[in-house]
Amino acid sequence: MDHLTAMQIFVKVAELGSFTQAAQALRLPNASISTRVSQLEDRLGVKLFARTTRRVRLTNDGEVYLQTIRPLLAEIDEIEDQLKGHRGKPRGRIRVDVSAAAGRHVIAPALADFLQRYPDITVDLGCTDRPVDLISEGVDCVIRGGNIFDEFLVARRLGEYEVVTCAAPSYLARFGTPVSPLMLEGHHAVNFFSSRTGRVMPFDFMVEGEIRTCTLRHQVATNDADTYMALAQQGMGIAQLPRSRAVRNLLDSRVLVPILESWCPASFPVFLAYPRNRHLSARVRVFADWVVELYAGIFADLKLK
Repeated sequence: MDHLTAMQIFVKVAELGSFTQAAQALRLPNASISTRVSQLEDRLGVKLFARTTRRVRLTNDGEVYLQTIRPLLAEIDEIEDQLKGHRGKPRGRIRVDVSAAAGRHVIAPALADFLQRYPDITVDLGCTDRPVDLISEGVDCVIRGGNIFDEFLVARRLGEYEVVTCAAPSYLARFGTPVSPLMLEGHHAVNFFSSRTGRVMPFDFMVEGEIRTCTLRHQVATNDADTYMALAQQGMGIAQLPRSRAVRNLLDSRVLVPILESWCPASFPVFLAYPRNRHLSARVRVFADWVVELYAGIFADLKLK
């Protein structure tokens, strides 16, 4: 049995969720697809798929196996491309995970440029605000805001946003405008909580050269950046937001009003990260370089405004 072919067939069945569709995509008889997967399961000693008359789904062992072999097959494809004379022409599939806000406002509007430069690369763009295990989930790289302390990741700093404390005019009309952090008692915040721990993130202020934190009470909290911004616009409470293009537009139009500007919190860094011990393929390398270039333009533009 060609073990590599069996692995490729397994991945195609897993991606399409169907033996029949995998056979059509690979232009092989249905029986060949089923036989190769069964032989692979016999070799591994586990069931990779749970089969019914209506559907095919991965077992837990199948999920683990899929996430393990995907990067291996991708590296094999890259080596073969180089030997076939495709050096300098990155190709293949990359899996990227970004925050929902970055995906919507930064990556998606610019991605056509990347795909025009590299038409042989396919991008699977996941947009989540939860922590992602790059190794177990088979993700090639992530873009995240906030400092990265994971020693198993290589982090490339893309830049940093200034952070602004702000509120909607309707909120300030109801509750007044605090003129120092000491006057925040009695105010409400739109709070942001961690998707992983559920913990509410405190507010930061620079007081006498030191970062001071406080947690304000809230009537509503969220774990999504765009929802957080929308709630602040509706006068639900004070918010601390990175001064992105979208936030800058809201401030310029006075939909949100900056407050406590003399106590600006620490800046909000943005990083691109990938596994330290994984071979960085050409397609991931060019995507990472493109992201660095993209964010460099964004932060340069923000400084000019």
